Amino acid sequence: MCDSLEAATTSCCVPGLAPAATATPAGPRGISRRAALGASASVLTAASLLAGEGTAQAAPATGSSGLTVTLLGTNGGPPPLSARFGISSALTVNGKTYVIDCGRGSISQFVRAGLTLPTLAGIFLTHLHSDHTVDYFSYPLLSATTGAFTSTEVYGPGPAGEQSLVPTAPGPVPGIAGLTLLANQAFAASTTFFKAENVGKDPVSLVNVHEVMPPAGAGASLATPAPVMTPFTVLENSDVKVTAVLVPHGAVFPAYSYRFDTDHGSVVFSGDTAPNPNIITLAHHADLLVHEAVDLAVYEGLGLPPALLAHLRAVHTDVTVLGQIAQSAGVRALVATHLGPGDPSQLSDDGWRQALRDSAREARFHGPMILGEDLMKIPVRRGRR
Repeated sequence: MCDSLEAATTSCCVPGLAPAATATPAGPRGISRRAALGASASVLTAASLLAGEGTAQAAPATGSSGLTVTLLGTNGGPPPLSARFGISSALTVNGKTYVIDCGRGSISQFVRAGLTLPTLAGIFLTHLHSDHTVDYFSYPLLSATTGAFTSTEVYGPGPAGEQSLVPTAPGPVPGIAGLTLLANQAFAASTTFFKAENVGKDPVSLVNVHEVMPPAGAGASLATPAPVMTPFTVLENSDVKVTAVLVPHGAVFPAYSYRFDTDHGSVVFSGDTAPNPNIITLAHHADLLVHEAVDLAVYEGLGLPPALLAHLRAVHTDVTVLGQIAQSAGVRALVATHLGPGDPSQLSDDGWRQALRDSAREARFHGPMILGEDLMKIPVRRGRR
């Protein structure tokens, strides 16, 4: 493991086995709403990464690390690809694993990465678009008959409100609690048949769901989805403190970015967001910023409809500004994920890396800029500032 972010090593992404440990529930059983307030903690660390001319890839884990980020899937958007799985990441701290977003194939990639379900301590959803949630209920559903894990905490956005966003909407927009209950109802036949033969249990009994709502004083609403705000606490236990801010993502409300502070390091996951001051505040002096990225120039060259291009510009972050975000936040390293386009036939990995180099050079950001790859592991440890 390198002593600094600037040290060069050989490139390899070999999944390693995370130590098995039973997740300890952080709260009472059942579905409840969480709207806790608090301030973001800062823990200074360094990630073990390959350095290059403004870009890097993750180095393989050598020995044990108290904090590791595993990219389970790095594709952006709903369309399925063979080259990349849907957006999903895992953060393992002290042998406990937290999954951030559950895109297509998340649970399969979790196992392929060498992670074990008994270590699953929590699931965090940044927002409720399908490409971030489609595999969420797979975790309890596919574990209910096997006992792979007995309990995990789930944190995700609460309901958008009573007002329907479009005239044809079936009713109020549900939050993660409603999504969980509706998914459980959709699979009720399977659960009933298994339980009739004394196999397994109700999947919803495996999750303790917390709806994360913005602080009352933040002034957030459907009309003002991401006002400038101070990070607030979502979870705090002996291993990790998780804080969040609202971020702008079009019609989505609420949409969050999460920061994980541990004794070993600090990692921020942007979720889907347009550039905004909240993400700069949340990521201040973080050791690793895992940030979404689109290449608008490539999309323009593909001849997409003007309305779709306007949507992409308004709700996502162009790769050209990632260097400035990293520099403004003072992070030690940035990894680009939720890649759009994620199809290598539209933009190759070399093309992405060149765009990241250009972005870093323009912003005079000298830390690693990493192109995310499926199953990439990034060990993080304390560093010097």
